[in-house]
Amino acid sequence: MIEATALTKRYGGTMAVDDLTFAVRPGHVTGFLGPNGAGKSTTMRMILGLDAPTKGSVTVDGHRFADLIWPLHRVGALLDANALHGGRTAHAHLSALARSSGIGPSRVRGVLAEVGLSSVAHKRVRGFSLGMKQRLGIAAALLGDPGILMFDEPVNGLDPEGIRWIRELFRRLAGEGRTVLVSSHLMSEMALTADHLLIIGRGRLIADTSVTDFVSSAGTSRLLVRSSSSGELARLLLADGAAVEPGPDAQIVVTGVSAEVVGDLAAGHNIPIYDLHTEHASLEEAFMTLTADRVEFRAAAHTPTTSED
Repeated sequence: MIEATALTKRYGGTMAVDDLTFAVRPGHVTGFLGPNGAGKSTTMRMILGLDAPTKGSVTVDGHRFADLIWPLHRVGALLDANALHGGRTAHAHLSALARSSGIGPSRVRGVLAEVGLSSVAHKRVRGFSLGMKQRLGIAAALLGDPGILMFDEPVNGLDPEGIRWIRELFRRLAGEGRTVLVSSHLMSEMALTADHLLIIGRGRLIADTSVTDFVSSAGTSRLLVRSSSSGELARLLLADGAAVEPGPDAQIVVTGVSAEVVGDLAAGHNIPIYDLHTEHASLEEAFMTLTADRVEFRAAAHTPTTSED
């Protein structure tokens, strides 16, 4: 388990992480989300003892990372896939890490096979693609067979097969009772991978909840209704206080009232309904809704320009 209490980091006059308190529990894939500049990477660096908190504390299995004996056996992490010595081979890179932590050569061969790099184990890292470097970083994280695993943007550079593989890997690791924390900006991938979310904005905690509850809390679900009398139904719904707009496939999109209200209103006016279902917001839509005021950098709206002859 990872536990943070009032975790705070200030760089001069900039507050990067502001009084974060959370727990990342075993048995789950926890997605760590937030806009650019939200403080995700700084938080992960403090967990690993790479940055010291200005205030507060963070522990892994009840200990500061700096106090762990054989830390590679307790925590595995991938923060930067490019943080590799380009002149080393993949096998040499992992072997150096293994020797420093009392890990035998058979484990090096095992993790190389697990991440699909056995065939390039003796090639120099400088010739690796970003996706291959990601796989090597994941192999390093797995090397000590740790109970806690942390990954920062792990799918960058991976092809579709690699993304599917890493998704299944994270689920398997969580299913084994490990603590898995994954930071990513890919909402679609987190929707398929994570079952719990930690969301921060401008260094502060926004949400600590399941994916399902987070999407529901955004309040952006809508009703899709198909009827041969959609115009009449729309007028009745508008009069009843609902918001109505045209939808795909001759449907109308209704918000502001429940499905029961739509059904009762249609039945009371003998309006046939051929389809009525709720379409919930995507994780990306919910994320954009709840972090809209926490974005550090925002593009200006485009204003067309005109020229005179």
